Amino acid sequence: MKRLALGLAATLYAGTAFAQTTVQSCDREVTFDAPPKAAISNDVNLTEMMLVLGLRDSMVGYTGISGWKTLDEEMREGVAELPELSAKYPTREVLIGADADFYFAGWNYGMKVGGEVTPETLEPFGIKVYELTESCIHIGDKPKVSMDDMYNDLVNLGKIFNVEDTALDLVAGYKQELESFTSALETGDKPLRVFVYDSGEDKPFTAGRYAMPTALIEAAGGVNVLDDFEKSWAKIDWETVVEKDPEVVVIVNYGNVTAEQKRDFMKNNPALAGIDAVKNDRFVTLEYVEATPGPRNINAVKKLADAFWGE
Repeated sequence: MKRLALGLAATLYAGTAFAQTTVQSCDREVTFDAPPKAAISNDVNLTEMMLVLGLRDSMVGYTGISGWKTLDEEMREGVAELPELSAKYPTREVLIGADADFYFAGWNYGMKVGGEVTPETLEPFGIKVYELTESCIHIGDKPKVSMDDMYNDLVNLGKIFNVEDTALDLVAGYKQELESFTSALETGDKPLRVFVYDSGEDKPFTAGRYAMPTALIEAAGGVNVLDDFEKSWAKIDWETVVEKDPEVVVIVNYGNVTAEQKRDFMKNNPALAGIDAVKNDRFVTLEYVEATPGPRNINAVKKLADAFWGE
């Protein structure tokens, strides 16, 4: 009987030890004693990361999608049984009111530096936060963006929710698919010069050195003309775009202004008429969920490569 008791105690201890995991989240280490049971994700791409790992049953809702008009049919089916708790960024009260125990968000993806919703403000309420890797540049240094940023988030989510094998298999599949595609891709002698147009007319909001499109463009055989812009997503001036003279413009499609309207703005603006991409009408559209870190990044690379090098 004593041996049975000792064996049971050892089993319980082993189970507890197995369930506990620590992951790196930007500049913090976050430890989980058990997988979250009431998770909330912010934004369409982060929510898709949760769904692709099969974590819907561990979620109580999501935030920050309909307010930006980023919900498409594929995504609508994925979140059909989950409530959207906030159309844009949630308040602290929204997260607390949902009895959440986990919030998957990022800086400028559901949290703002100095805002009311941060890892520190949620900690007293038992809500642990994992931060999107791409967004870490907003609170400290990080390497230039790469596909590894997205892979890292999937693997960490796998550890947090005790589905690490699923995450590792998924990432291995993405890597193999991308490697097979890029190794067979026929490109020009030089990378195409590419500008990312997210939004804005007075000043364009674009992707710099630390934003995911830079990695997608490089994988597709191009180079972001703002690769030297030490920002993630940020505003610049049109004079810089003219000076960089991109050969292709990638338009990010979401919100109230359509991709076609953004293209027409550039095509009909006399100040931009001399840009190579405008003169040759070389535009390609990425949906918001393709341009931000998430499961659709591999297909985004393929879409870009086809636009860059296809006939």
